[in-house]
Amino acid sequence: MIFDLPNEAPEVLPNFKGGEGDFIAKIHFDGKNKILHGTLPPHATIGMHTHEGDSEIIYILSGHGSVADDGELLTLSEGQCHYCPEGHAHSLINNSENDLVFFAVVPQQSEQPV
Repeated sequence: MIFDLPNEAPEVLPNFKGGEGDFIAKIHFDGKNKILHGTLPPHATIGMHTHEGDSEIIYILSGHGSVADDGELLTLSEGQCHYCPEGHAHSLINNSENDLVFFAVVPQQSEQPV
């Protein structure tokens, strides 16, 4: 499967997960996994949320900002990757004057054997 991201129409999601401003995203969801290309304009955020039943991997394509990772504020910049495991909370923050552009994957979690 190939996703032609440059030629897809983005969705504008205001106050995503309780965040500030708009989140601009191109999202593919197959019912279990999400693959997305996202843009946070200057001073926009994705609100704090906990990953239950999944995790998230975020790779920064351009720009810089911060991630609140289980209460700790960490700086992110181009080429860095943030991982939020299942059961943990995070928020993505663009505290800069330029767009923060990233690629993210939210894979399904396999059930653990009992």
